[in-house]
Amino acid sequence: EVRLVESGGGSVQTGGSLRLSCTASGFTFDDFDMGWYRQAPGNECELVSRISSDGTTYYADSVKGRFTISQDDAKNTVYLQMNSLKPEDTAVYYCNPLCSQGGTQVTVS
Repeated sequence: EVRLVESGGGSVQTGGSLRLSCTASGFTFDDFDMGWYRQAPGNECELVSRISSDGTTYYADSVKGRFTISQDDAKNTVYLQMNSLKPEDTAVYYCNPLCSQGGTQVTVS
């Protein structure tokens, strides 16, 4: 069974930092691209960042320069380091492209 468990969210002030974690099980983690997505109330699920199996990274323009994606294959975990957080980063963050099941809430005030 494929499982993705997100954690690390919280409430921070503008300019603060958080590190999100997504631990995967049920598949060979390092064979796949992994990504972070977010969904704010009333908005669609959007891709925030992605890391390919070869280590290539992608960032949405809105987070470029502030967020960093990384992964630890030994731990089957992908991370999203979020710095200089803004209120518009407030959303539920997921590591599946459907923004479904679980997620971790990030609130920036």
